[in-house]
Amino acid sequence: MNIIDLFKYIFLGFIQGFTEPIPVSSSGHLLIFQKLITDLNEIDFEILATLTNFGSLLAIIILFRKDIANLFKGFFGFLSTKKEKYKSDFNYALMIILATIPAGIMGIIVTKLELFDKLEENIKFVGLTLIITAVLLFLIRNLKGKKDKSEITFKDAIIVGLWQVIALLPGISRSGATIVGGMTRKFKRETAFNFSFILYIPISIATALLGIKDLITSDLSINLWIYYLSATVVAGIFTYFATIWFKNIVKKGKLIYFSIYCVIAGTLVILFLK
Repeated sequence: MNIIDLFKYIFLGFIQGFTEPIPVSSSGHLLIFQKLITDLNEIDFEILATLTNFGSLLAIIILFRKDIANLFKGFFGFLSTKKEKYKSDFNYALMIILATIPAGIMGIIVTKLELFDKLEENIKFVGLTLIITAVLLFLIRNLKGKKDKSEITFKDAIIVGLWQVIALLPGISRSGATIVGGMTRKFKRETAFNFSFILYIPISIATALLGIKDLITSDLSINLWIYYLSATVVAGIFTYFATIWFKNIVKKGKLIYFSIYCVIAGTLVILFLK
């Protein structure tokens, strides 16, 4: 085992884990650091992304476990009993399902047709989309909605779902796009945050399932498995704590910090990376 190589994997796991929940694009940052770190030829970035995303998924599930349990209880409880006490969680579950559909369909199309493969190779495009993310965050920086989860409509869910489609572009933050979508629909900040992260779960599960084939057919040595799994654990840990940190920032309405960061990062990428 090479300690330096292990450190590279762990560092990329940290990048994925820390940037996954915050509105700066984890996929964009992986592409940036793929350019910055030398001697990464041995790393299969598709496998790395699949496993580290799975680590992030587990962290989000742990953080939102009570919400998830209530949604399942409410959804199936209302279907089987039609009791009023389950109706609110049943409706919320429907909104999550509805908001998942646009990105789910488009994600399959993008994957099958390899629509964004060329864009991912163009690091300048990632810089541009980081700046677009910055602009979006800046535009909603002062919005304070009044809708809580019980007031989310079918139209709201579809529109937030369409914002998640935009996040399929490399460099556009998924959490940023869906929170922006929620805020433009007059969600409360906490409502927009929670809806965004519950919405992350089905999409991330689908991504993980699609990546299983690559894992099964891969011919990785024991050392490489240790490297990838180390990156996965690190990603999960940092996603957990970054999500808690980000939630507090959203409550305080301080998304402008991420807007400033994305402008700086995007500009540096455009000017200096190729």
